[in-house]
Amino acid sequence: MHLKTLTLRGFKSFASSTTLQLEPGITCVVGPNGSGKSNVVDALAWVMGEQGAKSLRGGKMEDVIFAGTSGRPPLGRAEVLLTVDNTDGALPIDYSEVTISRTMFRNGGSEYAINGQTCRLLDLQELLSDSGIGREMHVIVGQGQLDAILHASPEGRRGFIEEAAGVLKHRKRKEKAMRKLDATDGNLTRLSDLLTEIRRQLKPLGRQAEVAQRASLVQMQARDARARLLADDVVRVRGSLERELADEVALKQRREAAERGLAGARQVEAELEERLRADAPRLAEAQETWFALSGLRERIRGTASLAAERVRNAADEPLEERRGQEPDELEAQAVRARADETAIAVEVEQLREDLARAVDVRREAEVAHQAEERRVAALVRAAADRREGLARLLGQVNAVKSRAGAAGEEIGRLSESLAQAVARADRARRDFTSLETRIAGLDAGERGLDSEHEGAASLLDDIDGRLAKLREEAQEAERDRAALAARKEALEIGLARKDGAGALLAVSDEMSGLLGSVAALLSVRPGYEAAVAAALGSAADAVAVNGQGVALAAIQHLKSADLGRAGMVLSDAPIEVVDWPVLAGAGEYAVDVVDAPVELQPALRRLLFKTAVVDDLEQAEALVQQLPDVVAVTRDGDLVGTHFVAGGSASQPSLIEVQAAVDDATQALADAAAACERLRFELSALENERSEVQSRVDVTLAKLHESDAAMAAVAEELGQFGSIARNAKGEADRIREAIAAAEQARDRDAAGLAELDARLSAARESPDSEPDTAELELLAEVASTARAAETESRLALRTAEERGRAQHGRADSLLRAAQHERTTRQQAILRRGRRIQQARVADAVGKGARVVLASLERSLAAASRRRTEVTESRAEGEHRLVAARAGLRELEVELAALTDTVHRDEMLRTEHRMRMEQLEQRSLDELGLDLDALVTDYGPDQLVPVLRIPDDDQRQAQGQVDDDAAAQGSDSAPVPFDRDEQQKKFRSAERALAQLGRINPLALEEFSAMEERHRYLTEQLEDLKKTRRDLLDIVREVDE
Repeated sequence: MHLKTLTLRGFKSFASSTTLQLEPGITCVVGPNGSGKSNVVDALAWVMGEQGAKSLRGGKMEDVIFAGTSGRPPLGRAEVLLTVDNTDGALPIDYSEVTISRTMFRNGGSEYAINGQTCRLLDLQELLSDSGIGREMHVIVGQGQLDAILHASPEGRRGFIEEAAGVLKHRKRKEKAMRKLDATDGNLTRLSDLLTEIRRQLKPLGRQAEVAQRASLVQMQARDARARLLADDVVRVRGSLERELADEVALKQRREAAERGLAGARQVEAELEERLRADAPRLAEAQETWFALSGLRERIRGTASLAAERVRNAADEPLEERRGQEPDELEAQAVRARADETAIAVEVEQLREDLARAVDVRREAEVAHQAEERRVAALVRAAADRREGLARLLGQVNAVKSRAGAAGEEIGRLSESLAQAVARADRARRDFTSLETRIAGLDAGERGLDSEHEGAASLLDDIDGRLAKLREEAQEAERDRAALAARKEALEIGLARKDGAGALLAVSDEMSGLLGSVAALLSVRPGYEAAVAAALGSAADAVAVNGQGVALAAIQHLKSADLGRAGMVLSDAPIEVVDWPVLAGAGEYAVDVVDAPVELQPALRRLLFKTAVVDDLEQAEALVQQLPDVVAVTRDGDLVGTHFVAGGSASQPSLIEVQAAVDDATQALADAAAACERLRFELSALENERSEVQSRVDVTLAKLHESDAAMAAVAEELGQFGSIARNAKGEADRIREAIAAAEQARDRDAAGLAELDARLSAARESPDSEPDTAELELLAEVASTARAAETESRLALRTAEERGRAQHGRADSLLRAAQHERTTRQQAILRRGRRIQQARVADAVGKGARVVLASLERSLAAASRRRTEVTESRAEGEHRLVAARAGLRELEVELAALTDTVHRDEMLRTEHRMRMEQLEQRSLDELGLDLDALVTDYGPDQLVPVLRIPDDDQRQAQGQVDDDAAAQGSDSAPVPFDRDEQQKKFRSAERALAQLGRINPLALEEFSAMEERHRYLTEQLEDLKKTRRDLLDIVREVDE
């Protein structure tokens, strides 16, 4: 065996498909760095199942796909095909050449194939491992692996040797087999648990199967009654449907006759409507002709009136008067206006030159005046500065004198304020001392209030604790009472009977002589309930009646109402005087542990005849052997006699036990109610006491609050007085400082006043002179005269310019007015000629209109007569149409009534058909029969077989086991169908099913299937255990 070819497509650096032809004897790949040697070796390892990306020198397995270059895009998958020469049969496959391939997609998917057939990785590994190569073999030696082999430990070399010898693959298979065997242990454990669970379920499932077998017989009876009742319903509905179908024929005939009459009436209506439609164009034509002629007459009348009006207007219109000037006069005015415009222009030029000269004169005068004004202002400022210095010195002297006087007054005012502040401080200190004495008395009284309040609060906390404890006890007692009430109610529900005895107890108020349930009338010593119930048997569930007559009447009532069966214990039974053997300390008679009414004691003594109650079965066996006539019953309910023994595990409690539990629950409920009442009374008393203590706490707390308020008020006053004293002292200190500062300022002002007086005397002695302003006034007058002359020149120029602008264009305007006047006079002459021509045309039109109007009057009279004739004919046709439609409506009403009747009948038939469909669906769903088969087999004309199903008491007495045989055993002949009887039988079967309770309909099949499954699993478990033991023996022998 050797490698023949290696094909790489998209694997690492091999982007294109590359095939390497390999000859026998090639064991290594050599070449320069980067030539792809490692990629070839990685391809061999990868195609043989390598799963580690690091072994292939990558981060993840998708790195083996060609990632692309700058000139070639990446590929979507990598594929390697390896062909092996298998002529020597080293690979366990019937091919001389074997080609294995592996494909990796970029989404992470991978595919393996052997000779083109898709396979699993496990198949590939098994194939290669048998030949000594593969993913975990060391036939491929990469970089660094040779050094690892040379430096391997003895254990590592043993592994290499075992691999070369082919032992490693067998060891791995053995380890895999052992892991599978270990995993099998858990499965065996679960299988054993499953068998245990199945065995546990077999017993209750067997009981369910027995109940299901009993229920199948009752269901058979219920199914037969349901089928016969359903068949009777089908026959009744079919009869009603046949009768309605017969009535349908007569109604349809009447409806067809009404439809024919309606069709005839509609045809008459259609003919009349057609005739009216034929008359409509003639009427429309006559009306249109009349309207057209009327409109034409009015238009011609209007034309004639308009022509006459125009003739009259042309005759009455006066000649146009000429109101404008003559054109020649207007042209002469234009010549004069143009000459005036030229003169005004020459005057404007002259005025502009005069204005320029006035502006120059004004500028020179203003310059001279401004220079003189600056000189005089300088002199005035110098004199003002001298006068200002003297006034300033005088002001400073007056200010210093004023400050000195104000300082003296301020010192006096501050002295008075100081005396007042000292007086306020002394008064505040005296009030503060008085309040301190008062607050000491309040503090002594508050200590007594504190102790009183603390005592009341402590008592209130103690009462709150007791109150909370009592409330918890009351809540617990209320929960116990509710639980006992629920238990009592549940037990009473358990006492409710759904059989014949229950039916009798339900009508005990209506039927006299019924004393009640035996279980309710008996009082059994605690602990003996099960024994008494077992001793009484079915009598424990019986009803106590007053005599045999009442019992027979009750049985007759149960039979007539089909209410089931019931046992009855008779009161006032004859007393039998028989001596009972004496029990030598081995128990006591059951009669002695039961208390019953006097009228029931003879019957109870008969029912418990020589029945003794013992503790256990050993005592019962000893007692019966000692006294054969005595029947022994244990306190657990096991009954032992010389000819009959009954007992076993605990079953459903009897009515006596339930009644005893109800009595106990009633007594416990009464005790719990009394405890609740007691706790409520104690709680009420404690709450009243708490209210009183709370009132004391509130009173003491209010007194404490009043004391605190008083102390707070005193403390506030103390704070106020202390604040007043502190403020007064601070104010006195500030006033003393202000007095000292005022005295210092007064001394400084006195020293400065002497200096200012000396300076003022020196300033008053210096001379004072005013500047001469005559030249300034003269220059100001010259400048004002120049400005007035300039203003007059400007006004004259503007007046001349306004006159020039007003005169400009007046000549052209006069010329245009002259031309317009000539044109207007020519147009007036033309309009006069047109009006004369229009008057002649209007006169001719008026004459023609009068001729045409006479002809139109004659045509309009003929059109009016034609319109009247057509209108009268149409009115007659419409009257006939109204009468026809009235008859049509009557026929429609009659047809609608017949249609409604037919529709109601159809709806009724539809309801019957739906009823039939429902019955058919019920028959198919509930019975699996179609209607024909149902009526044929279960119709009211068929005889009803009588099925007798024995109850449990009869089955136990007769010892029957096969319920099917009992159900098929019918000794009565079939009877005719009676619906009431079948309904009673159906209700009886339903009641019997209800008494059986919840039924598993598949219990028989499930029980058989579970038995078969239990048997099969037991056999399989034994086979697995035996096989596992054999495999372990083989492994042990191979290891040895």
